[in-house]
Amino acid sequence: MQLHTLDGARKYLTAGERDAFLKAAEHADREDRTLCMTLAYSGCRLSEALALTVDRVDLAAGTLIFESLKKRRPGIYRSVPVPPALLEALDLVHRIRELQAKRGKGNGTRLWPWSRMTGWRAVHAVMEAAKLNGVHASPKGLRHGFGVAAVSAGIPLNLVQKWLGHAQLSTTAIYADAVGAEEQDIASRMWR
Repeated sequence: MQLHTLDGARKYLTAGERDAFLKAAEHADREDRTLCMTLAYSGCRLSEALALTVDRVDLAAGTLIFESLKKRRPGIYRSVPVPPALLEALDLVHRIRELQAKRGKGNGTRLWPWSRMTGWRAVHAVMEAAKLNGVHASPKGLRHGFGVAAVSAGIPLNLVQKWLGHAQLSTTAIYADAVGAEEQDIASRMWR
């Protein structure tokens, strides 16, 4: 895995692009907005977000609990801390789903009962609204942007590894190979 394509195009969103994406998401429908916020603030894969169920939103702990879908066996979960703004937005969805659960649909109700393509289209529409295009303007670009932002913020690699659900620390370490403004930010800590 690399942060650039073979022709040198960046595969991750910068902090400014993530901010523009989140600002554009504010104008989207509630379900689209909460999906976009979840991807940006948790670093999860699109398929992991779409598999998120009501009972895996832990409002008390301030975390989302994702099943790691790229593992070779089911039932491997990771807890990712997310900002209160996301939990507040998800709580609206949570209450709606809770009412549905009381009507007999069960506690495993997904927050976004969509196909992967429907989720991708929702994210793509917000990317377009934010005037972002290119290989980095994608759900995977959000995931990579999360990894770069976490490393830039000084989060220890082992925590970033846990949050992203990587089996190997060497996979997570590529986010330390950021360039441009992120690299300057990391380097500036050394110059202080």
